[in-house]
Amino acid sequence: MGKGCVTVSKYFLFLFNLIFFLSGVIIMGFGLWLRLDNQSFTAVLNNSTSVKVVCYTLIGVGAFSMLIGFLGCVGAIYEVRCLLGLYFTCLLVILIAQITVGVLIYFHKEAVNDEMFEIVTKVLDKYPGSNSTTEQAWDFIQRNMECCGWSNKGDWDVNMVIVNSSRLLFPCSCQNISHATGNFSTSGFCEAQTPDWPVYDVGCAVSVESWILSNMWFVLGICLGVAFIELLGMILSICMCRNVQNGITEEYTKVPKYL
Repeated sequence: MGKGCVTVSKYFLFLFNLIFFLSGVIIMGFGLWLRLDNQSFTAVLNNSTSVKVVCYTLIGVGAFSMLIGFLGCVGAIYEVRCLLGLYFTCLLVILIAQITVGVLIYFHKEAVNDEMFEIVTKVLDKYPGSNSTTEQAWDFIQRNMECCGWSNKGDWDVNMVIVNSSRLLFPCSCQNISHATGNFSTSGFCEAQTPDWPVYDVGCAVSVESWILSNMWFVLGICLGVAFIELLGMILSICMCRNVQNGITEEYTKVPKYL
């Protein structure tokens, strides 16, 4: 490989690492959003071990990708063989980890669905109408997705407040707007005039599943894009390592002493 090709490879590698760094920022930001957002379905699942693992994995992979992208940029610009070798090794580890996580999620999706169902059932059972973070998230889902309960409105029949009340109570966030008269609340419990609640008949399971699948495709698209960048970075970094080793590029004097 001639000097010109090495130079082109160096700047291409720098560009790929810059994109890789930005991809790490996106992945970490998405993980933080899933973990901290109080207005989405993940807030209802905040006690789920699986959801926490996914969130922290995304945050960790994103932060690690940012670090590797930075090292790759420095190694490419200054042509430091040890950094390029370390960069190649870390990319290989990340790629293997991504494939492993994807396989585990695919083969354990039924277990994740079962855990999600159990958590939602507990939320409905113990919903006290105290406007907590979890309740706000569930009210947000029912109100905006125009649904009631997990499978249907009958899931609320086990709620302790409704069961123990002498009045005909129903969750206000389930109230069908087309049947509402006057002012109505969007959280807590409301009193019905008849045993037939003025609520949506559709359960939230289908809508929530669609929301999760939409976000999973978004995450999958990011992971595939990052994997493509990783492969290109691995190819360019190993090529530069070989040329530096062969003495074609001799610019170690340009490397700052702190490296």
